[in-house]
Amino acid sequence: MLLSLTSFNGFEFPRFIGVSNFIYMFTQDVVFMKHTIPNTLKFAIIVGPGGYILSFVLAWLIHQLPRSIRDYFSLAVYAPSIMATSVALTMVWTAAFSGDSVGYLNNILLSLGLIESPQLWLQDPKYLMTFMIIVTLWTNMGVGFLAMLGGLQTVNTELYEAGRIDGIKNSLQEVYYITIPSMKPQMLFSAVMAIVSAIKAGSISSGLSGMAITPQYAGHVINNHIYDYAFLRYEWGYASALSVVLLLMSYAIMRLSYKLFGTKEDE
Repeated sequence: MLLSLTSFNGFEFPRFIGVSNFIYMFTQDVVFMKHTIPNTLKFAIIVGPGGYILSFVLAWLIHQLPRSIRDYFSLAVYAPSIMATSVALTMVWTAAFSGDSVGYLNNILLSLGLIESPQLWLQDPKYLMTFMIIVTLWTNMGVGFLAMLGGLQTVNTELYEAGRIDGIKNSLQEVYYITIPSMKPQMLFSAVMAIVSAIKAGSISSGLSGMAITPQYAGHVINNHIYDYAFLRYEWGYASALSVVLLLMSYAIMRLSYKLFGTKEDE
């Protein structure tokens, strides 16, 4: 926090400049206002709530399966999160979306005659954000999914029987009136993990595109902006100010999650 109030390049002694970094951020940093904020909001809204809802839906569907096959489907959903490392990201996803005819996606589309020449999916600004979201959703919902599945298994089945007596008529009503209220701790944990995943996943743009700064800032989220100023420009004071903004955004979303799914003891 203190470093965000200074001008510091990592070599000279920090010079106090007050809130100038924050003023510059919102008035003169064109990349931050034009690309970073819109991209971060789009990415976080889809990956955070989207991944959260997807985790719950998949957990609920798998919970309806017979016990004999439930574990296999659970493993299939959770396995991609084990591979969510930079090495696996490079080997699997860049191979799938490679810009030559050998890339899986290009190869399939060329075989079907849907495209005439290979597409540079991960270097094209039109597609990069879409693939970032797809890969992040697929690789980062594992822990939240397991928490949801575990929560579903702890719901007292007698509540469903009592609900039917009280007039609950379908599965959707059961989920809304019984399932979700009965597994609030797991819902809260999954919400927190979804937030953490959305925050840490910014580096995925560099991993997919192979560039520290993505083409036309198409995949440039606030994590990339912090990296740019901290390790490419060595403006550590300004990078610290960006980190403070990210921290405040994360805290606000976290408080909202506690309001929705937490208890008074949690708060």
